[in-house]
Amino acid sequence: MRILHTADWHLGRQFHGVPLDEDHESVLSQVETAIAAHVPDVLVIAGDIFDRATPPQSALSRFGDFVRRVGRDGGPAIVLIAGNHDSAAQIGMMGVLADAERSLVRGPLDAEERPLILSDEHGLVAISALPFSYEFAARACYGSDDISCPADVLREQVGSARRHVPDGARWVVVAHAFVEGAATSDGERPLTRAVGGIETVPSSVFEGADYVALGHLHRPQAVGAEHVRYSGSPLAFGFDEEGHEKSMTLVDLAGDGSVTTTLIPFVPRRRIRTLRGRLVELLAAPGGSNDLIGILLTDEARQIDPMKRIRELYPNAVQLAYERDVSTGEQRLRDGRAALESPKEMVAQFVGFVREKGISEAESALVAEKLAALAPAGEDA
Repeated sequence: MRILHTADWHLGRQFHGVPLDEDHESVLSQVETAIAAHVPDVLVIAGDIFDRATPPQSALSRFGDFVRRVGRDGGPAIVLIAGNHDSAAQIGMMGVLADAERSLVRGPLDAEERPLILSDEHGLVAISALPFSYEFAARACYGSDDISCPADVLREQVGSARRHVPDGARWVVVAHAFVEGAATSDGERPLTRAVGGIETVPSSVFEGADYVALGHLHRPQAVGAEHVRYSGSPLAFGFDEEGHEKSMTLVDLAGDGSVTTTLIPFVPRRRIRTLRGRLVELLAAPGGSNDLIGILLTDEARQIDPMKRIRELYPNAVQLAYERDVSTGEQRLRDGRAALESPKEMVAQFVGFVREKGISEAESALVAEKLAALAPAGEDA
């Protein structure tokens, strides 16, 4: 069984105010090219199809046109789930008129997570599609007040799905989650609404699955085990993703349940780049670019209307900062983190900030005495 695993398309998203419509059109075209070249049996979209619960009409139309083209002339079966950016109800409605033997569309939770059953020359393959859900909805669906975090939600979903896997069938799970140990990016929205809540889930929750197709995190990666994988997003959505290679994952599921994965790279229509230098140097550089650009100026003095001048060469320059300001901010952050590791230093900084005068030796001694009284036996304050 051959599976093309994708996720986190975020149709309708902008990059610092710059529309990504044409970039997404290029991405969808590359998915179609991969389908034609590799002929997968199943296309998986593991959540965050859209960037928000009420996507623009252009995003809805783009996705609808894509599905019609892919489904034409006996294309691959399609499995898709709602992610935390999607409207579960909207995604669920997409499955109302779909061919139940060739697609599985999951938006809201269902207490009975029934899989899509496919077959190949080796036998049956069950694909369980587990949409993202917050804890309150899961408590109502499963009738349990003990669900208090994303891991509890996913355990209920996996437990329900496992009950419906036919004996002897290979099992594929599609989910949208933050698995422990995975590398993150700045553009991912937290998966819990509880302040200080734990949003990660252990990879062991998927025990028994032969392949786990994950969405949510934007970096392609395996986590916990080689068969538990994020395909990552097809586009970079933040400057922290500059230089990251984006890809979709081609999965070959053998008769014994083992998997072989191949990364098929996406070629971005526009790259995300940061340019560093003095303004006069950047303006004197040959040519220009349509890439999405961040500017880091090394000038000591403030320049006159630098962004307007930069955009004559780089029309998609979206961010500008001075290196000295960034360096100062980073140093303050490092100082703050260091202070947190030393309670005495943190108190000293607080006192100095409040009254604009440093802490005295007598006050410092008093702080040390009180902290020592609070510290557990054998530990330094």
